[in-house]
Amino acid sequence: MTAKRQRGFEIVSKYKDAGIELPVRKTAASAGYDLQAAEDVILLPHAVTIVPTGLKAYMQQDEYLGLHVRSGFSIKNKISCINNQGIIDADYYNSPGNEGHIMVPLINHGEEPVQVAKGMRIAQGIFYRYLTVDGDAAGQGAQRTGGFGSTGEK
Repeated sequence: MTAKRQRGFEIVSKYKDAGIELPVRKTAASAGYDLQAAEDVILLPHAVTIVPTGLKAYMQQDEYLGLHVRSGFSIKNKISCINNQGIIDADYYNSPGNEGHIMVPLINHGEEPVQVAKGMRIAQGIFYRYLTVDGDAAGQGAQRTGGFGSTGEK
């Protein structure tokens, strides 16, 4: 009998043959799985750049994947995630608009461009469980169809 999959990472179709590595934790006590850039990108000063990872994540319905910029990369280069912590919802996995491709929105606060090479560890993903309120009606609306802002403005 096959065990039910709980949570993990997969490579999106577009990057299947691009040499993408699945995220790993570097030590036994590390909370985060290191995410790498899927291609070379330049982070221009005072600009937001969306960095592809070539990955998607699956998890339980009451979980999300939090994206955090790696501290060394952030401090050395004056880089942060534009929304502080990126949130990848469980229903983003295999989203019809982009297959659930995880993209990291980085902002360069410095005065010089920062080169990000393919394979560079830029962020870490941490799986979190969350709680809901009594009478929560989520799940009764439309299906997610894309990435950033795909659940609407209201």
